[in-house]
Amino acid sequence: MASSTVTSSQSERPPRPNLAFRQLRGRRSPAEFAALVRRAAREIGERVSCDARYIGRVEAGEIRCPNYAYERVFLHMFPGRTLTDLGFAPRSSVRGRAARPAADGLGESRAASGPYDTQDPHDACDPQDQHDPHHPYDPHEPYDPREPYENHHLNHEESDVLRRAFMTGGGATMAAVTLAPLGLAPDAAAAVRRPGRAGTTEATALEEAVRRIRLLDDRHGADGLYRRAAAPLRAAYALLDAGATRQTTADRLHSGAGELAISVGWLAHDSGRFEDARSHYAEALATARMTGDPALEAHAFCNTAFLARDAGRPREAVRAAQAAQRAARPLGSARLMSLLALREAGGWAGLADRTGCEQALVRAQTLFIRGRSDADPEWMSFYGEAELEGLEAQCWSTLGDWRRASRHAYRATELQDPHFSRNIALYTAELADDLAREGRPDEAAAAGMRVLSLLDQVQSSRIQSMLAGTARVLLPHRRASGVSEFLDRHACVPRPGRV
Repeated sequence: MASSTVTSSQSERPPRPNLAFRQLRGRRSPAEFAALVRRAAREIGERVSCDARYIGRVEAGEIRCPNYAYERVFLHMFPGRTLTDLGFAPRSSVRGRAARPAADGLGESRAASGPYDTQDPHDACDPQDQHDPHHPYDPHEPYDPREPYENHHLNHEESDVLRRAFMTGGGATMAAVTLAPLGLAPDAAAAVRRPGRAGTTEATALEEAVRRIRLLDDRHGADGLYRRAAAPLRAAYALLDAGATRQTTADRLHSGAGELAISVGWLAHDSGRFEDARSHYAEALATARMTGDPALEAHAFCNTAFLARDAGRPREAVRAAQAAQRAARPLGSARLMSLLALREAGGWAGLADRTGCEQALVRAQTLFIRGRSDADPEWMSFYGEAELEGLEAQCWSTLGDWRRASRHAYRATELQDPHFSRNIALYTAELADDLAREGRPDEAAAAGMRVLSLLDQVQSSRIQSMLAGTARVLLPHRRASGVSEFLDRHACVPRPGRV
């Protein structure tokens, strides 16, 4: 059986850290290096969803040989070097067969070895390749987040443990299967009727589900994802009820379930379901308090503060942000403390306390320039200079200082990695609104048109609400250059619905 094979191979071949690859990363954080990988992929027409987790797996030796797409990207990044120079093992030594030739007969080799490889996950060759004929892929086909395309490129980093979850029985494992956000089970409860204790496979599946949801949200917005994310969340808490084989696994499951609750809460938040978001954040906070997890507690309070600001409860936003800072202080992450100071600044702005807001903004900027560190939480990979500028723009906008707001919003649009479509749309929508209120209707209309052009990729009620506000402000300026065109096109945009 596959499971027995895996067990024996794990004991015989423990992972060896890839020190050569780690040296190439240099002083960049895993998230920063992952961004460089994605950029290099775009340069040669590849599409890889590389993140800090993937870089960590490579450096830990869990991926001894990358898939063919990553191979092309890495060789493009480091010309003149071979995979061996980058610290990877030859493909033949990992798979037990020769590397695939350029015009390959992959169908025959796959057929001979079965539909799934059973290699050790610590001794793994990253398995999926977007040019594999068994995984049809059209790089020009738009992704609709409402439809779970099994062979979409975001599935290509599927880990061995996730694939193996589909091959084995047991209650906890079947719960883990439902955690893949591109293949959600309609009812997680139905998948966990039989008892079974969770192990590292299920904990890893849970952590991967959190990363996938965050990646999809960054690219496409929340509206099409929220309902689909409910099944993984139910499955996550079913795993907790099933129990774990050891305490370290139980800790991972609790942390993963809490992070997943926050991610689902954010999807609710960004799609305008504030009460649902509040409930999910509270669930994450309760999980953090029960297990004594200060990192999860800080994250839950961070999102609670953001939600309170958006829901018109600025004093609660200030208190939640301050509570988050108390929880986060021992963690040693200056970037996390910077973000939490921005959350506090947003609350002070909502209270029309300009002095409190400015003081919090100064703290945020001072902490930000200390740079990244290994203590930064993985979920903070989105927080760079663009996000700092965007959040500061929101503060000045709330205070009615439209000139400052538009200046910071413009910087955010210029600094944002083009990989994150949702954030580009968000910052540009903020810029359009600030320009409109500042009395620059032609520039506001131009920015608004750029947002409209992104709405086929991004589904976010927050962004559409911002555009609707901008349109109302621009109505009296219909004769200004470009305004009439923007208003007419905006009027044709379908209003966000709740599915």
